[in-house]
Amino acid sequence: MDGVVHRWEWRVFGTHLVPGEEVLSEITPLGDPQETDEIYLVGRGDVNVKVRFDLLDIKKLLETDDNGLQLWAPISKSEFPMSSEAVSFVFDAWGTTGPQPAREIYTLDQFLDELVAPDPDLAAARVHKRRTRYSIEGCMAELTSLSVNDREVKTIAAEAEDPNAVIAAVKRLGMSGHENTSYNRGLHCLLGMAPVRYAVVDIGTNSVKFHIGEQHTDGSWTRVVDRADVTRLGEGLDETGEIQPDPLERTIRAVQAMAGEAREYEVLAVAAVGTAALRIASNSSTVVDSIRDSGGLAVQVVSGEEESRLAYLAVSAGVGLAAEDVVVFDTGGGSTQFTFGRGGEVDERFSVNVGAVSYTERFGLDEAVDDATIEAARRALDEDLEKLNGRSSPDALVGMGGAMTNLTAVSLSLERYDPDVVQGATVTADEVNRQIAVYRSMGQDERRSVVGLQANRAPVILAGALVVSAVMNKLGKESVVVSDRGLRHGLIRERFGLFSGS
Repeated sequence: MDGVVHRWEWRVFGTHLVPGEEVLSEITPLGDPQETDEIYLVGRGDVNVKVRFDLLDIKKLLETDDNGLQLWAPISKSEFPMSSEAVSFVFDAWGTTGPQPAREIYTLDQFLDELVAPDPDLAAARVHKRRTRYSIEGCMAELTSLSVNDREVKTIAAEAEDPNAVIAAVKRLGMSGHENTSYNRGLHCLLGMAPVRYAVVDIGTNSVKFHIGEQHTDGSWTRVVDRADVTRLGEGLDETGEIQPDPLERTIRAVQAMAGEAREYEVLAVAAVGTAALRIASNSSTVVDSIRDSGGLAVQVVSGEEESRLAYLAVSAGVGLAAEDVVVFDTGGGSTQFTFGRGGEVDERFSVNVGAVSYTERFGLDEAVDDATIEAARRALDEDLEKLNGRSSPDALVGMGGAMTNLTAVSLSLERYDPDVVQGATVTADEVNRQIAVYRSMGQDERRSVVGLQANRAPVILAGALVVSAVMNKLGKESVVVSDRGLRHGLIRERFGLFSGS
């Protein structure tokens, strides 16, 4: 089709497209919203096929650049009723010969009923659009509300001849973590013809946690990948107030590997967040820039309260919070988050700077220590957790985080970590104190021989156990229910409960 100007495009689908929607809400639209009814023919290959006003329009993907931007070009427009030759061209665009046309001329209904419907690799999606257009960073942008076969979803898109303008627009929209998703791919996911996957990278003081979840059409989630790489980002932070070069380099390598794995699983978006170490460090902004430039992920540093809220969301979905009074605590490398609630409702949440990494460095707990050192650490914890003083004992205490799950795995003698076994298990105060006695008499190398303990947790497990013990003492609980789910699980549900609105 001569005379057509090719434009680079970027698009994302979802029901909660924050912060993109917020950014566009502050820009004056280019005219009133437009409403149309269209039929998308969802099929094979890198083509978008749609019908509007009885006109069938085919666009083909010409190129995807290193930034994931796509260059699309119209290759055909045919009006219904449509000739058998035009019908064959459509199937050629899909990369298949298709059925032998039985008619000379096809109406739209005949084309859909006789040629599209019988093909298991094709689907017709009836789409009602309400589209509003904007100008941003030299790009044409649009926010579109879609009703697809009676299901609601939104899409934000940006396009321009200059790919750098599109990149700038996506960055300004705050949606760099989303993969460029064409209409064909997005509708594949929405109609259940392709997996809907999202990823979360949680950059903590001691470890980087990585989760890929697959969402199903009923709103439920399946774990695809869930692991943690210990990078000790907060190593030396207490002494210097800054993230040090070696821990940063270890963390960047871990994030790069996770971003690559997310692409291999064809996730639709990755959310990356940073917690205590990045809240505290004086060079936090420089570290965030380094991670973005090296790994391609924009990191959002979340507050301690937000971290607590998301963790509570994960627990309420995973363990169930039927008890009247519940306290959920999440032990990390640099902080511990507390959330107080009744059932599934949050009453109070806060974060304290008590973490396994900071206490390990402060008291030398990565090696065997004497009674005096343990008592000094316990006294310090008693002071640092004073915000728990005077609180009544809850009906249920739920613990999460690396220390908690490792204590559980050791108590169950798990030679191989099984999140489904750990989830919902109970650990007693006696068991926590038993493990404290074991670890305080061992150095790092000896601890690595303990069945159930992840080798990279050996340096910080004693400090983590002391934190758990102190929390249980403060709240007067002899046992704690364990949740393997954490911040990353809450975030993926809230940020990416997209296609079902869950």
